[in-house]
Amino acid sequence: MLNYSKIVVAVLVAVFIGMVCVMGANAGDAGPININTASAEELTQLKGVGENHAAKIIEFREKNGPFKKPEDLTLVPRIGQKTFEKNKDLILVETPKQQPTKNQPIKNQQIKNQKIKE
Repeated sequence: MLNYSKIVVAVLVAVFIGMVCVMGANAGDAGPININTASAEELTQLKGVGENHAAKIIEFREKNGPFKKPEDLTLVPRIGQKTFEKNKDLILVETPKQQPTKNQPIKNQQIKNQKIKE
């Protein structure tokens, strides 16, 4: 009976250690993050960026337009060179796709589809 208890405890400890290792590995495995389109939740995956910094990044890009290069992240107040260096391999800068507005011309395909429906 004593050996059975030791085996059960050893198995439970091994399972626990395995779970901790897997969770720790996944926590730092964030993929590339486009700072021009990322949500606050996505931005918090960057090292050293919490909810407050994420909000500042979003506020900055809404006020100043999309970032042109990854280094522009350092223009955001309270985001310094150290934070950028920790994340430079994770930061993407892609121009967000714009939705057509009322003043922009409609694509020919959209016009054809509209005529077919009428």
